[in-house]
Amino acid sequence: MTTRPRPLQSIPAPRRGGARQVAELLPDIGRAAFRKFGFIQSAVVSRWGEIVGERFARVSAPESIRFPHGKRGDGTLTLVVSGAHGTMMQHIAPEIVERVNRFFGYAAVARLVFRHGEVRPRRPLPVRREATPVPVDLGDSLRTIADPELKAVLSALASAVAAPPPPAIPILGKVR
Repeated sequence: MTTRPRPLQSIPAPRRGGARQVAELLPDIGRAAFRKFGFIQSAVVSRWGEIVGERFARVSAPESIRFPHGKRGDGTLTLVVSGAHGTMMQHIAPEIVERVNRFFGYAAVARLVFRHGEVRPRRPLPVRREATPVPVDLGDSLRTIADPELKAVLSALASAVAAPPPPAIPILGKVR
């Protein structure tokens, strides 16, 4: 009678890396959903206001980017446009194409398609406040500088370096 060796019981490996912040996980989680709807980079959606400007971002939103089979260029960007802003958006379409391509860094979009729909208002980005300069005693270190403007800039730089870091602005919060 032959005996079979017993299979080794697997010992679970210790976890590596520890806890991760939710912000680190969101690009990975959202990537699949964005690709499903035709977006190569989720940043096109999240940074739409920076790409086209806040005025146009209030009335439009990117819906999808479709590329010809086997290509990553000369795509068609579909925009949802609210109300009667479609005509205005058609007039500035070449500028939008240029800005989107500048964002990508190559000619990713060749044409735009507009679809009438509701554009949800975006939550405004938190406004970062300038740190108030803290007076710093620099002693005689700036006395030898003759240019008053340079002296003021160096003094402000020293104050900013010595100032405590600004409080963190929470990104997640209640949406009104």
